[in-house]
Amino acid sequence: MAERGGLIPVSARSRLSIALVSLVGIASFMWPLFIAPGSGLDDAGTAPLILAALLPLFLVVVLAEMGRGGFDVKAIAMLGVLSAVGAALRPLGAGAGGLETVFFLLVLAGRVYGPGFGFVLGATTLLSSALLTGGVGPWLPFQMMASAWVGLGAGLLPRCRGRLEIALLVGYGALAGLAYGLIMNFSFWPFTVGMDNQLSYIPGAEVLDNLRRFVVFSVTTSLGWDLGRALTNAVAILLVGPAVLSALRRIARRAAFGTVGTPRTTDRTVVHEQ
Repeated sequence: MAERGGLIPVSARSRLSIALVSLVGIASFMWPLFIAPGSGLDDAGTAPLILAALLPLFLVVVLAEMGRGGFDVKAIAMLGVLSAVGAALRPLGAGAGGLETVFFLLVLAGRVYGPGFGFVLGATTLLSSALLTGGVGPWLPFQMMASAWVGLGAGLLPRCRGRLEIALLVGYGALAGLAYGLIMNFSFWPFTVGMDNQLSYIPGAEVLDNLRRFVVFSVTTSLGWDLGRALTNAVAILLVGPAVLSALRRIARRAAFGTVGTPRTTDRTVVHEQ
């Protein structure tokens, strides 16, 4: 039986793995707000340590999804295909002016196949893209985590169909584009030097004071790019969303992900789940 909100089920252990890695991810982004000055954690040398711990956890999640009853062979094949498509799409935008051509696919696939699939797809797509373009660096685990959350959120959206579903996905795609840029700012904001005092991170300052500085920093330096990403997501989902959703659901009905039985029975089950 597929989990609520998606056609590809994941096991309870896999869901727990996703939750634990997400907690680690939140801590990896937000730790600068809660450290004390002079603690040894308030310098740029800390970031590589966090990344070194985070990336293996991502790999554990992927393996858990594939090997603990979450994904069958057909789901793994679909994950590979969509990761490759996303990796090929991403360089087309190259982030120029905020143009990002990969996130709309994460949103649509997460919507159809569920939050577990969307989470893993977000991570593997950014990893594949980095390997394809030579974009591997200390920023990559942060990008993987943030994009994984984009796919996860799409799979958790409430059920609806038709024009209401497209409107929901357009709105989510726009918000996800803004949120991705905002959370990614946290990955480098504490280490930005030479900024005005109203923008700079101050180790040990009050949380609300640093949050205010972060908001000013984000609006001043990246809002234009984030709006471009949000607009790209919204327009892409509006234009190709219905066709892509239909194709992904048709593939799911024929593949009968995670089920055992005759194709005809499985098709009826899948349609009912949606």
